[in-house]
Amino acid sequence: MTLHDFDLIAKDPATAARSGVFHTSHGPIKTPVFMPVGTRATVKGVLPDQLRDIGAQVVLANTYHLFLRPGSDLVAEAGGLHAFMNWDRAILTDSGGFQIFSLADTLKLDDDGVTFRSIVDGAWHRWTPEDNMRVQEDLGADIIMQLDQCPPYPAEKDAVTSAVRRSAAWAKRCKDAHVRESQALFGIVQGGVFGDLRAESIERLGEIGFPGYGIGGYSVGEPHELMLESLVPVCDQLPADRPRYLMGVGNPTTLVQAIGLGVDMFDCVLPTRTARMGTAFSSEGRMNLRNAKYARDFSPLDPTCTCPTCTGYTRAYLRHLVNVKEMLGSTLLSIHNLHFLIDLTTRARRAIEAGEYAAFVRAWMNGPGAEDY
Repeated sequence: MTLHDFDLIAKDPATAARSGVFHTSHGPIKTPVFMPVGTRATVKGVLPDQLRDIGAQVVLANTYHLFLRPGSDLVAEAGGLHAFMNWDRAILTDSGGFQIFSLADTLKLDDDGVTFRSIVDGAWHRWTPEDNMRVQEDLGADIIMQLDQCPPYPAEKDAVTSAVRRSAAWAKRCKDAHVRESQALFGIVQGGVFGDLRAESIERLGEIGFPGYGIGGYSVGEPHELMLESLVPVCDQLPADRPRYLMGVGNPTTLVQAIGLGVDMFDCVLPTRTARMGTAFSSEGRMNLRNAKYARDFSPLDPTCTCPTCTGYTRAYLRHLVNVKEMLGSTLLSIHNLHFLIDLTTRARRAIEAGEYAAFVRAWMNGPGAEDY
Protein backbone atom coordinates (compact mmCIF):
# COMPACT_ATOMS: atom_id res chain seq x y z
CA MET A 1 0.00 0.00 0.00
CA THR A 2 1.27 3.45 -0.97
CA LEU A 3 -0.31 6.61 0.40
CA HIS A 4 -2.82 8.11 -2.07
CA ASP A 5 -2.81 5.07 -4.36
CA PHE A 6 -6.16 3.96 -5.75
CA ASP A 7 -6.39 0.18 -6.01
CA LEU A 8 -9.06 -1.09 -8.39
CA ILE A 9 -10.65 -4.19 -6.86
CA ALA A 10 -13.33 -5.10 -9.40
CA LYS A 11 -15.06 -3.89 -12.54
CA ASP A 12 -18.62 -4.80 -13.41
CA PRO A 13 -18.77 -6.66 -16.74
CA ALA A 14 -21.95 -4.97 -18.00
CA THR A 15 -21.53 -1.37 -16.78
CA ALA A 16 -18.70 1.07 -16.06
CA ALA A 17 -19.10 0.54 -12.30
CA ARG A 18 -16.01 -0.34 -10.31
CA SER A 19 -15.00 -0.92 -6.71
CA GLY A 20 -11.71 0.23 -5.28
CA VAL A 21 -9.71 1.37 -2.28
CA PHE A 22 -8.17 4.83 -1.89
CA HIS A 23 -5.40 4.97 0.70
CA THR A 24 -5.28 7.95 3.08
CA SER A 25 -3.22 8.80 6.12
CA HIS A 26 -6.26 7.94 8.29
CA GLY A 27 -7.03 4.61 6.71
CA PRO A 28 -8.37 3.14 3.48
CA ILE A 29 -11.59 4.33 1.86
CA LYS A 30 -13.53 1.58 0.11
CA THR A 31 -15.41 2.81 -2.95
CA PRO A 32 -18.09 3.45 -4.06
CA VAL A 33 -18.58 5.60 -0.98
CA PHE A 34 -21.04 8.17 0.32
CA MET A 35 -19.44 10.80 2.57
CA PRO A 36 -21.55 12.64 5.18
CA VAL A 37 -21.17 16.42 5.16
CA GLY A 38 -19.99 18.14 8.33
CA THR A 39 -19.77 21.71 7.06
CA ARG A 40 -18.62 23.38 10.30
CA ALA A 41 -16.61 20.40 11.59
CA THR A 42 -19.75 18.56 12.67
CA VAL A 43 -22.37 16.44 10.95
CA LYS A 44 -25.41 18.23 12.33
CA GLY A 45 -26.96 16.42 15.28
CA VAL A 46 -24.88 13.24 14.95
CA LEU A 47 -22.05 12.18 17.27
CA PRO A 48 -18.78 10.85 15.80
CA ASP A 49 -19.40 7.49 17.49
CA GLN A 50 -22.79 7.29 15.80
CA LEU A 51 -21.17 8.00 12.43
CA ARG A 52 -18.67 5.21 13.04
CA ASP A 53 -21.47 2.82 14.01
CA ILE A 54 -23.33 3.37 10.71
CA GLY A 55 -20.17 2.83 8.68
CA ALA A 56 -19.06 6.33 7.71
CA GLN A 57 -15.52 6.06 6.32
CA VAL A 58 -14.91 9.74 5.63
CA VAL A 59 -16.67 13.01 6.46
CA LEU A 60 -16.48 16.43 4.85
CA ALA A 61 -15.82 19.85 6.30
CA ASN A 62 -15.95 23.18 4.52
CA THR A 63 -12.95 25.48 4.20
CA TYR A 64 -14.99 28.66 3.67
CA HIS A 65 -17.03 28.29 6.86
CA LEU A 66 -14.12 27.12 9.02
CA PHE A 67 -11.92 29.95 7.71
CA LEU A 68 -14.54 32.43 8.94
CA ARG A 69 -15.27 30.64 12.22
CA PRO A 70 -13.34 29.60 14.26
CA GLY A 71 -10.39 30.29 11.93
CA SER A 72 -7.98 27.80 10.40
CA ASP A 73 -5.19 28.97 12.71
CA LEU A 74 -7.24 27.95 15.74
CA VAL A 75 -7.97 24.53 14.20
CA ALA A 76 -4.25 24.07 13.52
CA GLU A 77 -3.48 25.01 17.13
CA ALA A 78 -5.97 22.36 18.27
CA GLY A 79 -4.04 19.72 16.29
CA GLY A 80 -6.06 19.84 13.06
CA LEU A 81 -9.60 18.81 12.28
CA HIS A 82 -9.20 15.20 13.41
CA ALA A 83 -8.34 16.24 16.96
CA PHE A 84 -10.65 19.26 16.93
CA MET A 85 -13.79 17.26 16.02
CA ASN A 86 -12.80 13.90 17.58
CA TRP A 87 -12.83 11.99 14.29
CA ASP A 88 -10.15 9.37 13.69
CA ARG A 89 -11.12 8.38 10.15
CA ALA A 90 -10.57 10.23 6.90
CA ILE A 91 -11.69 13.85 6.35
CA LEU A 92 -12.15 15.74 3.09
CA THR A 93 -12.29 19.54 2.91
CA ASP A 94 -13.94 21.34 0.02
CA SER A 95 -12.02 24.46 -0.98
CA GLY A 96 -14.97 26.74 -0.25
CA GLY A 97 -15.04 27.94 -3.85
CA PHE A 98 -18.64 26.81 -4.34
CA GLN A 99 -19.77 28.88 -1.36
CA ILE A 100 -17.86 31.94 -2.53
CA PHE A 101 -19.19 31.80 -6.08
CA SER A 102 -22.76 31.14 -4.93
CA LEU A 103 -22.63 34.63 -3.39
CA ALA A 104 -21.93 36.30 -6.72
CA ASP A 105 -23.12 39.75 -5.64
CA THR A 106 -20.49 39.91 -2.88
CA LEU A 107 -17.31 38.95 -4.72
CA LYS A 108 -14.66 40.47 -6.95
CA LEU A 109 -12.96 38.04 -9.30
CA ASP A 110 -9.75 38.28 -11.29
CA ASP A 111 -7.20 35.81 -12.64
CA ASP A 112 -5.06 36.08 -9.51
CA GLY A 113 -7.81 35.21 -7.04
CA VAL A 114 -11.14 36.20 -5.55
CA THR A 115 -12.17 38.83 -3.00
CA PHE A 116 -15.33 38.05 -1.04
CA ARG A 117 -17.41 39.29 1.88
CA SER A 118 -17.94 37.24 5.00
CA ILE A 119 -21.48 36.04 5.65
CA VAL A 120 -20.65 36.40 9.36
CA ASP A 121 -19.68 40.05 9.74
CA GLY A 122 -19.48 41.49 6.21
CA ALA A 123 -15.68 41.82 6.31
CA TRP A 124 -13.79 41.52 3.03
CA HIS A 125 -11.31 38.68 2.51
CA ARG A 126 -8.95 37.80 -0.32
CA TRP A 127 -8.07 34.29 -1.47
CA THR A 128 -5.55 33.31 -4.06
CA PRO A 129 -5.02 29.60 -4.79
CA GLU A 130 -1.93 29.80 -2.59
CA ASP A 131 -3.93 31.30 0.29
CA ASN A 132 -6.52 28.55 -0.03
CA MET A 133 -3.85 25.85 0.15
CA ARG A 134 -2.44 27.37 3.35
CA VAL A 135 -5.88 27.37 4.95
CA GLN A 136 -6.57 23.74 3.97
CA GLU A 137 -3.14 22.67 5.18
CA ASP A 138 -3.94 24.29 8.54
CA LEU A 139 -7.20 22.31 8.68
CA GLY A 140 -5.25 19.12 8.01
CA ALA A 141 -7.79 17.01 6.11
CA ASP A 142 -6.68 13.83 4.33
CA ILE A 143 -8.18 14.92 1.00
CA ILE A 144 -8.32 18.57 -0.05
CA MET A 145 -9.75 20.22 -3.15
CA GLN A 146 -8.27 22.84 -5.42
CA LEU A 147 -9.74 26.33 -5.46
CA ASP A 148 -11.86 26.55 -8.62
CA GLN A 149 -14.51 28.76 -10.22
CA CYS A 150 -17.93 27.12 -10.32
CA PRO A 151 -20.32 28.87 -12.76
CA PRO A 152 -24.08 28.54 -12.22
CA TYR A 153 -26.60 26.93 -14.58
CA PRO A 154 -27.53 28.22 -17.05
CA ALA A 155 -24.41 30.14 -18.07
CA GLU A 156 -23.23 31.34 -21.46
CA LYS A 157 -20.56 29.17 -23.01
CA ASP A 158 -18.04 32.02 -23.01
CA ALA A 159 -18.44 32.35 -19.24
CA VAL A 160 -18.02 28.60 -18.72
CA THR A 161 -14.95 28.60 -20.98
CA SER A 162 -13.39 31.33 -18.87
CA ALA A 163 -14.15 29.36 -15.68
CA VAL A 164 -12.57 26.19 -17.11
CA ARG A 165 -9.36 27.95 -18.03
CA ARG A 166 -9.13 29.96 -14.82
CA SER A 167 -9.81 26.81 -12.76
CA ALA A 168 -7.07 24.92 -14.61
CA ALA A 169 -4.59 27.73 -14.00
CA TRP A 170 -5.56 27.78 -10.34
CA ALA A 171 -5.19 23.98 -10.17
CA LYS A 172 -1.55 24.30 -11.23
CA ARG A 173 -0.95 27.02 -8.66
CA CYS A 174 -2.63 24.95 -5.95
CA LYS A 175 -0.41 21.98 -6.74
CA ASP A 176 2.72 24.13 -6.78
CA ALA A 177 1.80 25.70 -3.43
CA HIS A 178 0.70 22.52 -1.67
CA VAL A 179 3.45 21.04 0.52
CA ARG A 180 1.73 18.82 3.11
CA GLU A 181 2.51 15.31 1.85
CA SER A 182 -0.03 13.59 4.10
CA GLN A 183 -2.82 15.29 2.14
CA ALA A 184 -4.12 14.22 -1.27
CA LEU A 185 -4.91 17.26 -3.42
CA PHE A 186 -7.70 16.63 -5.96
CA GLY A 187 -8.24 18.69 -9.11
CA ILE A 188 -11.79 19.63 -10.11
CA VAL A 189 -13.29 19.17 -13.57
CA GLN A 190 -15.49 22.05 -14.70
CA GLY A 191 -17.25 22.74 -18.01
CA GLY A 192 -20.95 22.79 -17.21
CA VAL A 193 -22.98 20.72 -19.66
CA PHE A 194 -20.64 21.48 -22.58
CA GLY A 195 -18.89 18.27 -23.57
CA ASP A 196 -15.99 19.98 -25.32
CA LEU A 197 -15.29 22.15 -22.27
CA ARG A 198 -15.43 19.17 -19.92
CA ALA A 199 -12.92 17.43 -22.20
CA GLU A 200 -10.69 20.50 -22.22
CA SER A 201 -10.83 20.70 -18.42
CA ILE A 202 -9.88 17.02 -18.09
CA GLU A 203 -6.98 17.44 -20.51
CA ARG A 204 -5.63 20.50 -18.68
CA LEU A 205 -5.90 18.81 -15.28
CA GLY A 206 -4.33 15.62 -16.64
CA GLU A 207 -1.27 17.58 -17.75
CA ILE A 208 -0.84 18.74 -14.15
CA GLY A 209 -1.61 15.37 -12.57
CA PHE A 210 -3.55 14.68 -9.37
CA PRO A 211 -4.18 11.59 -7.21
CA GLY A 212 -7.93 12.05 -7.69
CA TYR A 213 -10.45 14.23 -9.51
CA GLY A 214 -13.58 15.99 -8.36
CA ILE A 215 -16.35 16.47 -10.90
CA GLY A 216 -17.79 19.90 -10.13
CA GLY A 217 -20.36 22.16 -11.68
CA TYR A 218 -23.30 19.77 -11.28
CA SER A 219 -26.35 20.06 -9.01
CA VAL A 220 -26.37 23.79 -9.74
CA GLY A 221 -29.78 23.82 -11.44
CA GLU A 222 -29.30 21.69 -14.55
CA PRO A 223 -31.92 19.03 -15.45
CA HIS A 224 -31.15 15.64 -13.95
CA GLU A 225 -31.17 13.85 -17.30
CA LEU A 226 -28.76 16.40 -18.80
CA MET A 227 -26.37 15.91 -15.90
CA LEU A 228 -26.25 12.14 -16.38
CA GLU A 229 -25.92 12.47 -20.16
CA SER A 230 -22.97 14.84 -19.89
CA LEU A 231 -21.40 12.78 -17.09
CA VAL A 232 -20.88 9.74 -19.36
CA PRO A 233 -17.96 11.15 -21.41
CA VAL A 234 -16.45 12.77 -18.31
CA CYS A 235 -16.08 9.38 -16.62
CA ASP A 236 -14.83 7.83 -19.85
CA GLN A 237 -12.11 10.48 -20.21
CA LEU A 238 -10.87 10.65 -16.61
CA PRO A 239 -7.91 8.42 -15.68
CA ALA A 240 -9.05 4.90 -14.79
CA ASP A 241 -6.48 4.63 -11.98
CA ARG A 242 -7.71 7.66 -10.03
CA PRO A 243 -10.88 8.06 -7.92
CA ARG A 244 -13.72 10.12 -9.40
CA TYR A 245 -15.69 12.26 -6.97
CA LEU A 246 -19.09 13.64 -8.05
CA MET A 247 -19.42 16.66 -5.81
CA GLY A 248 -22.64 17.62 -4.05
CA VAL A 249 -24.83 14.74 -5.26
CA GLY A 250 -26.81 12.61 -2.79
CA ASN A 251 -30.08 11.61 -4.43
CA PRO A 252 -30.28 7.80 -4.05
CA THR A 253 -31.36 7.10 -7.63
CA THR A 254 -28.67 9.42 -8.97
CA LEU A 255 -26.06 7.59 -6.89
CA VAL A 256 -27.12 4.24 -8.32
CA GLN A 257 -27.00 5.57 -11.89
CA ALA A 258 -23.72 7.49 -11.47
CA ILE A 259 -21.96 4.48 -9.95
CA GLY A 260 -22.93 2.62 -13.10
CA LEU A 261 -21.12 5.31 -15.12
CA GLY A 262 -17.91 4.88 -13.12
CA VAL A 263 -18.20 7.41 -10.25
CA ASP A 264 -16.53 6.39 -6.98
CA MET A 265 -17.24 9.09 -4.37
CA PHE A 266 -20.26 11.20 -3.41
CA ASP A 267 -21.24 13.79 -0.81
CA CYS A 268 -24.35 15.85 -0.14
CA VAL A 269 -26.18 17.70 2.63
CA LEU A 270 -29.47 16.18 1.39
CA PRO A 271 -29.81 13.31 3.91
CA THR A 272 -29.33 15.50 6.99
CA ARG A 273 -31.16 18.53 5.61
CA THR A 274 -34.25 16.49 4.71
CA ALA A 275 -34.05 14.78 8.10
CA ARG A 276 -34.32 18.14 9.84
CA MET A 277 -37.45 18.77 7.77
CA GLY A 278 -39.00 15.52 9.02
CA THR A 279 -38.39 13.50 5.87
CA ALA A 280 -36.86 10.04 5.73
CA PHE A 281 -35.43 8.01 2.86
CA SER A 282 -36.77 4.47 2.65
CA SER A 283 -36.97 1.46 0.37
CA GLU A 284 -40.49 2.69 -0.44
CA GLY A 285 -39.43 6.25 -1.30
CA ARG A 286 -39.44 9.46 0.70
CA MET A 287 -41.53 9.47 3.87
CA ASN A 288 -42.89 12.70 5.35
CA LEU A 289 -43.14 11.91 9.04
CA ARG A 290 -45.46 14.85 9.60
CA ASN A 291 -48.15 12.90 7.79
CA ALA A 292 -51.10 11.94 10.02
CA LYS A 293 -51.11 8.38 8.69
CA TYR A 294 -48.07 7.62 10.86
CA ALA A 295 -49.69 8.80 14.12
CA ARG A 296 -50.55 5.24 15.24
CA ASP A 297 -48.11 3.35 13.06
CA PHE A 298 -45.96 1.33 15.46
CA SER A 299 -43.90 -0.37 12.77
CA PRO A 300 -40.23 0.40 12.10
CA LEU A 301 -39.41 3.42 9.93
CA ASP A 302 -38.07 1.10 7.19
CA PRO A 303 -38.49 -2.62 7.89
CA THR A 304 -35.59 -3.43 5.52
CA CYS A 305 -33.12 -1.16 7.36
CA THR A 306 -30.79 -2.23 10.16
CA CYS A 307 -29.80 1.23 11.45
CA PRO A 308 -30.30 2.14 15.14
CA THR A 309 -33.32 4.30 14.29
CA CYS A 310 -35.17 1.53 12.48
CA THR A 311 -34.30 -1.18 15.00
CA GLY A 312 -35.22 0.91 18.04
CA TYR A 313 -38.02 3.35 17.22
CA THR A 314 -41.44 3.37 15.57
CA ARG A 315 -42.92 5.63 12.94
CA ALA A 316 -45.41 6.91 15.51
CA TYR A 317 -42.68 7.94 17.92
CA LEU A 318 -40.60 9.58 15.20
CA ARG A 319 -43.69 11.48 13.99
CA HIS A 320 -44.27 12.68 17.55
CA LEU A 321 -40.69 13.96 17.85
CA VAL A 322 -40.90 15.74 14.51
CA ASN A 323 -44.22 17.40 15.25
CA VAL A 324 -43.20 18.67 18.69
CA LYS A 325 -39.82 19.78 17.26
CA GLU A 326 -37.70 17.69 19.61
CA MET A 327 -34.06 17.65 18.48
CA LEU A 328 -33.92 13.88 18.94
CA GLY A 329 -36.24 13.55 15.92
CA SER A 330 -33.73 15.30 13.66
CA THR A 331 -30.88 13.20 15.06
CA LEU A 332 -32.66 9.88 14.59
CA LEU A 333 -33.77 10.72 11.06
CA SER A 334 -30.28 12.00 10.20
CA ILE A 335 -28.75 8.74 11.41
CA HIS A 336 -31.22 6.78 9.31
CA ASN A 337 -30.84 8.85 6.14
CA LEU A 338 -27.05 8.73 6.32
CA HIS A 339 -27.12 4.98 6.96
CA PHE A 340 -29.48 4.58 4.01
CA LEU A 341 -26.97 6.13 1.57
CA ILE A 342 -23.91 4.52 3.16
CA ASP A 343 -25.64 1.14 3.01
CA LEU A 344 -26.74 1.79 -0.58
CA THR A 345 -23.14 2.35 -1.69
CA THR A 346 -21.99 -0.67 0.34
CA ARG A 347 -24.54 -2.88 -1.39
CA ALA A 348 -23.52 -1.39 -4.74
CA ARG A 349 -19.89 -2.31 -4.00
CA ARG A 350 -20.86 -5.89 -3.22
CA ALA A 351 -22.89 -6.12 -6.43
CA ILE A 352 -19.94 -4.84 -8.46
CA GLU A 353 -17.59 -7.36 -6.88
CA ALA A 354 -20.09 -10.12 -7.62
CA GLY A 355 -20.36 -8.98 -11.27
CA GLU A 356 -24.06 -8.21 -10.80
CA TYR A 357 -24.28 -4.43 -10.83
CA ALA A 358 -26.52 -4.25 -13.90
CA ALA A 359 -29.06 -6.40 -12.08
CA PHE A 360 -28.66 -4.21 -8.98
CA VAL A 361 -29.52 -1.11 -11.04
CA ARG A 362 -32.54 -2.79 -12.62
CA ALA A 363 -33.85 -3.88 -9.23
CA TRP A 364 -33.45 -0.37 -7.83
CA MET A 365 -34.99 1.41 -10.82
CA ASN A 366 -37.96 -0.98 -10.81
CA GLY A 367 -38.39 -0.76 -7.05
CA PRO A 368 -41.30 1.01 -5.32
CA GLY A 369 -39.26 4.03 -4.24
CA ALA A 370 -37.12 4.88 -7.27
CA GLU A 371 -39.54 7.33 -8.86
CA ASP A 372 -39.91 9.16 -5.54
CA TYR A 373 -36.27 10.26 -5.70
